[in-house]
Amino acid sequence: MKILFAASEAVPFAASGGLADVVGSLPKAIKAKGHSCAVVIPLYKDIDASLREKMEFVTNLTVDVSWRKQYCGIFKTEAEGITYFFVDNEYYFSRDGMYGFYDDCERFVFFDRAVLEMLRYIEFQPDIISCNDWQTALIPVYYNIYYKYQQGYDKLRTVFTIHNIEYQGKYGREILDEVMGIPQYNANLLEYDGYINMLKGAIETADKIITVSPSYAWEILDPWYAHGLDRILVTKQYKLKGIMNGIDTDLYDPEKDPFIAGHFSTTDISGKAKCKAALMEELGLTGGSPDEPIIGIVSRFVKHKGIDLIRCVFEEIVHSGVKFAVLGAGEKMYEDFFREMSYRFPDRVSVTTGFVPELSHKIYAGADMFLMPSQSEPCGLAQMIAMRYGTAPIVRETGGLRDSVRDNGGENGNGFTFKTYNAGDMLDAVWRAKRDYSDKPTWESLVKRAMGFDFSWSASAETYIETFSQLISDKE
Repeated sequence: MKILFAASEAVPFAASGGLADVVGSLPKAIKAKGHSCAVVIPLYKDIDASLREKMEFVTNLTVDVSWRKQYCGIFKTEAEGITYFFVDNEYYFSRDGMYGFYDDCERFVFFDRAVLEMLRYIEFQPDIISCNDWQTALIPVYYNIYYKYQQGYDKLRTVFTIHNIEYQGKYGREILDEVMGIPQYNANLLEYDGYINMLKGAIETADKIITVSPSYAWEILDPWYAHGLDRILVTKQYKLKGIMNGIDTDLYDPEKDPFIAGHFSTTDISGKAKCKAALMEELGLTGGSPDEPIIGIVSRFVKHKGIDLIRCVFEEIVHSGVKFAVLGAGEKMYEDFFREMSYRFPDRVSVTTGFVPELSHKIYAGADMFLMPSQSEPCGLAQMIAMRYGTAPIVRETGGLRDSVRDNGGENGNGFTFKTYNAGDMLDAVWRAKRDYSDKPTWESLVKRAMGFDFSWSASAETYIETFSQLISDKE
């Protein structure tokens, strides 16, 4: 079986969030089980020069963008056994940054047509194209309109993965003809609530819709989570499936991680104390007793990450004898809040704005608890990484957080959970975590249990393979 992953970003070439981690890791896990995988992304200007110089020119072709014909270059390289293809057009992709431009719609219309057109010129002929988020949502649409009955394309299947339904690619109707080049008689595929909605087009036309956790698959049937797409998703439940993301267990390995002060495992967790001591020293968390718990936060500072709940009770938690190690960036009001807390409690609260990978590893390894009270969370990787390092997550039961964290009130608990989006309920979970932390044998058992959970891509890859194989057999 051959699978081509199409995405707007992928580690190690271009990354802005969890999508890049998934596209960088899942193909490797599937390849390890005996299948062929390749990845295609845009050739961004920001891709590191050391990576660009290893790329090999494949061919150039012309791609239709409505009535315009645009140059397209195809390059390729290999990384960890996976072939990566790159779609080149300097007008669209030779810019600082990947997203946020006035013509993002046109840029990814070009990319989506280029992915389908390049199949005529490359040696890798996929059975499945796995598309990811709105930037690749038009691949299944164009396939159904223009390519489905062409020679060499007739057995191809399209899968579309929703990583976050909030981002849909919504535009005015005028782009249908002027940018997308889609006939009016096919407008119904993309029209939704008076807009052209690219995500809706993928939901209509893809052979399978995947979400990044089982819980998220049924949550997005509810208007509270679906950002308006619940009505169309309810009619497409027959092709909707949730598959839990995994994490890169080689990158996040407490036994070998080069960024942390001490190495440890489920059989010997003594190195975690060294990580905590080093973290306190580096961040200046010298207030109170060195044995007080540290709560780590590594997050984007946006509303759906639950920062509002944290703001409501933050001072109360600090005054109870807890320290905070915070890393992230986002909306100014949240950044300002955390900065104020660090000024008021300089020896109990450390705040670093931005994203510093090395520091994130140190927080995952050195903190005792990890706070992630998300309003919604399609999957979430941070809670799984935290558990890999024996740091107990405190999470709200939503999406992938519900699927990966079990409350320590049960026999097999690996963290602490609360149900309603309420600061008081979150605070109760923090108090329960603090209570268990004071009982060292109980806490040590929790740490080892959390580390023992398997969040590697291996199990998820098996489910993806089964799903892809079923689609191919249905086609035959």
